[in-house]
Amino acid sequence: MDIARKGPGVGALVPRARLNSSGARQSLNGAWQFRVSRGLAVAPDDGWERDDYRATGWTTIPVPAHWVLEGHGAPAYTNVRFPLPIDPPNPPDENPIGDYRLVFDAGPALLNGAVLRFDGIESAAEVFLNGHRLGTTRGSRLTHEFDVKGRLRPTGNTLAVRVAQFSDASYLEDQDMWWLPGIFRDVELVAVPDMGIYDVFAVADYDPETGSGTLELTLTDPHGRPGRARLSIPDLGITQEIDGSATLTTGRVEPWSAETPRLYDATLSTPDEEVRLRLGFRRVEVRDSVLLLNGQPLRFRGVNRHEHDPSHGRAVPLEKARAELELMKRHNINAVRTSHYPPHPGLLDLTDELGLYVILECDLETHGFVQVDWRDNPSDDPEWESAYLDRMQRTVHRDKNHASVLFWSLGNESGHGANLEAMAAWTAAFDPSRLIHYEHDWDCTYVDVYSRMYATHAEVRAIGEEVLTPASFDATPAQLHRRSLPFIQCEYAHAMGNGPGGLQEYQELFDRYPRLAGGFVWEWIEHGLTVDGRVLYGGDFGEETHDGNFVIDGLVSADREPRPGLVALAHWYAPVRIEVTDASVRVHNRYDLIDLSGLRFVWRTDEGGSGTLDVPAVLPGQTVEVPLPATGPVLTVEATLANATTWADAGHVVARGQRADVRPTARPATTAAPVRSAFDPVSMRLQALGGLRLDGPIPSLWRAPTDNDRYPGRDEPDLPPYAERWAEAGIDRLRTRLVSATDENGTLRTRLRTAPPGRDFALDAEFRWCQVRPDALLLDVTMTPRGLWPVEWARLGLDLVLPGRPTGLDWFGLGPGPAYPDLAAGAYLGRHHADANDLFTPYVRPQESGARRGVRQASISTSAGRLGVRVVEGGVPEIAVTVSPWSRKTLAATTHHADLVADGNTYVSLDLAQSGLGTATCGVGVLPRYRLPARPGRVSLLLESSAG
Repeated sequence: MDIARKGPGVGALVPRARLNSSGARQSLNGAWQFRVSRGLAVAPDDGWERDDYRATGWTTIPVPAHWVLEGHGAPAYTNVRFPLPIDPPNPPDENPIGDYRLVFDAGPALLNGAVLRFDGIESAAEVFLNGHRLGTTRGSRLTHEFDVKGRLRPTGNTLAVRVAQFSDASYLEDQDMWWLPGIFRDVELVAVPDMGIYDVFAVADYDPETGSGTLELTLTDPHGRPGRARLSIPDLGITQEIDGSATLTTGRVEPWSAETPRLYDATLSTPDEEVRLRLGFRRVEVRDSVLLLNGQPLRFRGVNRHEHDPSHGRAVPLEKARAELELMKRHNINAVRTSHYPPHPGLLDLTDELGLYVILECDLETHGFVQVDWRDNPSDDPEWESAYLDRMQRTVHRDKNHASVLFWSLGNESGHGANLEAMAAWTAAFDPSRLIHYEHDWDCTYVDVYSRMYATHAEVRAIGEEVLTPASFDATPAQLHRRSLPFIQCEYAHAMGNGPGGLQEYQELFDRYPRLAGGFVWEWIEHGLTVDGRVLYGGDFGEETHDGNFVIDGLVSADREPRPGLVALAHWYAPVRIEVTDASVRVHNRYDLIDLSGLRFVWRTDEGGSGTLDVPAVLPGQTVEVPLPATGPVLTVEATLANATTWADAGHVVARGQRADVRPTARPATTAAPVRSAFDPVSMRLQALGGLRLDGPIPSLWRAPTDNDRYPGRDEPDLPPYAERWAEAGIDRLRTRLVSATDENGTLRTRLRTAPPGRDFALDAEFRWCQVRPDALLLDVTMTPRGLWPVEWARLGLDLVLPGRPTGLDWFGLGPGPAYPDLAAGAYLGRHHADANDLFTPYVRPQESGARRGVRQASISTSAGRLGVRVVEGGVPEIAVTVSPWSRKTLAATTHHADLVADGNTYVSLDLAQSGLGTATCGVGVLPRYRLPARPGRVSLLLESSAG
């Protein structure tokens, strides 16, 4: 087995389209015989590939699967670094080799001509059938087919596959993911009828000026000659013989888009075979630096998507993939970048049907070479050119008939070089109907779109504005060419842990400048692997080289549970913007191509009123104002689906707007009687209220660091991460001292000083306590920073501890989910409830979560009683409430959610102000408007209790 070379696999057939054919197919998925060796040098050479081999002492393994997830070795995660020395094309000696064997019978329809198809093997394989070597594979996520005509027999066929975990191909597949070897996609036999259709290329173009379609067809028969077939498209009244190739004018057609994914069923028939196509007529082009679809400006509201399952790695069942795409559609996502390889072939059928734009990426990334300043990067080595071209050709050919694929992407983070240019040249010549993407080509010498990752808001604004003014006289031809292209952020807003912040500001830029064609959030799904109920990440499997929990960066968990970032993203991606003013409801259509006739607008008040709103069929980009339907403290207007779709029921909410005029509760009457509640004599912390024990409140400025807090933002590259700055300033270990306590005409006045050890800056607080009832206290708090604080705060708030485990939270404020200053979109004002398990977000690495913002009143329930909190006149009009079964120190010190241990108490924070979250794990940190420098604060609260 040759695993150290610089070319494509050998023996595989030239790539072709994945066709929906009437020809026979036989799945070879299931239980295979399996064994694994430490390396090629010790892999048995015992005739295992022959059909007369006696397979004893082997185990079984499911196919598709990764052997390291089936009890043979362990997975490993790296982001950029290779887990092997950079010594191309050589793999390491310690290189597990997996041998697979399957004995099977073949159906009679396959014996006259068939191919053996592998859709994914990581990283290199050698394939044998009945002792005959068919060839080898390179390109782990690419389809390889082998001709088995004349070698297949009715019974007792032996298929043997030797797979190397690492090979020369590994240097081209460093794609920020788990290294997971094995046969992880489908294996099947596919009949090739002698008088059938071997390959089809269908280009369905749409002319937005005339509304008519054009269909270009190219057919190839099994012998490599121009094919002949009868074409039928019933909905267009077309029946025609095709000989080799043809261009047909179809007349008026309904165009395909993500908003109206209209597909026309077509068949190509020969005496031996019928191939079914689903044609979507659309045109993607660039004009005056603007990306157009069907003649109209197009903006991607997208996500990057790796394939991942918490138990099966990249062996993702298609029904799970469908559920993912439906979830995307329900959250207003319209585009997917297949980072960083072609997905399972069935996924493209779904994006065609459901309506999602696709940037289809080649199986290529050489990112690890950045660690050695790109020395020996294969992208510019002519000995690797055939491998690069083979990868691109297999990518394009397999999925060339899918309407949803708008861009071909050369790959990801592979530097620069002639091999990438060769890929682009071949692709442009073969398929000029689509655009070419590659992010690292910042000069745009061989791509059709200017693409960047994690550009700051300021840079994105400059890119949007530069085409609005004449170019300078000294601009180079390359600069002038780049200005003519649209711009996308192929990765932005890194969704790792609690975040990402900055979504609003990016979306406002995308909406403002026509050149900006939107972007793709990184990324869709967290890549945690579940073992014995624990979600694990890099380093948890004993890897010497790994990148920790950087693999846990998604808008949904590995189990596809939405994170708060997805809720906020759905708001900013919504196709309708609703603004409720004091006089009217303003509705703006943000669809790219359709009007609002498919939506129903409903309204409700918090006092129980409801109805429908008569909104006309507003055209894309237009705004309409309709009269205010009702009055009340809170008026909510929702845009809902008028009819059921393939991805949501009728009534599904796609957008929401509110008008709120809610004031704090009036201050309750107090008496001049002394405060009767129990206070600690040393600290003067409240110890009991009515029959409820508690401890606090005390001032607090820190939060358990989020993932974003642990990384330096690209806007502050010379500063340590927030978490380190907070630790250096000591705000994670504040101490509070009682300065004085006096009784003033029934008001208990305490003065506190809170400061970190070893520092001379502080936060002074004054608490004024008044008894309202035996079970209720009025608390006025004023907090003032003293000295020169060298660090911005995480929060300005009050912490207290209640006995008993938390059982729920009821509140009037923003909800139902958590919200932070730069991640509050999607939350709406109202009365909400959260059960105990909804009070926090179970991020794989524990961190701050669960804050409810805009709270006017709340009821915190524990197994020991209830504490009510009301914001009353005299301070801030609202607060943020966080309720947790764990202290912040416990959260910060624990590395996995499954390891958190609750101590039986309930930890409560009442925050006057909070810092934003940012996206510093990859991108900018907290934007200036969401930062929290040292500042005074004042709040008035009514605390009420009930025990038991």
